[in-house]
Amino acid sequence: MGVVDHFSHYFDCSHGSSKLKKRRQLQTVEVKVRIDCEGCERKVKRAVEGMKGVKQVDVERKANKVTVVGYVEPSKVVSRIAHRTGKKAEIWPYVPYDVVAHPYAPGVYDRKAPAGYVRRADDPQVSQIARASSFEVRYTTAFSDENAQACAIM
Repeated sequence: MGVVDHFSHYFDCSHGSSKLKKRRQLQTVEVKVRIDCEGCERKVKRAVEGMKGVKQVDVERKANKVTVVGYVEPSKVVSRIAHRTGKKAEIWPYVPYDVVAHPYAPGVYDRKAPAGYVRRADDPQVSQIARASSFEVRYTTAFSDENAQACAIM
């Protein structure tokens, strides 16, 4: 066994990097692209279908959204769409309306968003705008109907 291991090391054709090669994960990439007509839809779909690793492409014309499933990187999908079609493309910036705590906070609400979606709020200042301070919470709970012991005047 020691001799076979020794010789197999010399006759290995994998160049030593195959053990360390990282496999891509199957992922879903959502991209926002302006799609006006059926021709634009077809152009975007063909641009993405030609990529290596793409398994499925769905285009939603009303939402201006392209969903790509496959072994691809999001940045490469966006750059491919922008280069092949000449259209502005970006990673899908919206999340469902139900996921956000305060959907009407400035910076979250977007009139251009499709129905049922609001802009993703990763900025900590945006999430702080909609939260009440401890000072405000103390005074609003002091006079609530649920807390009978809070006010002796009633």
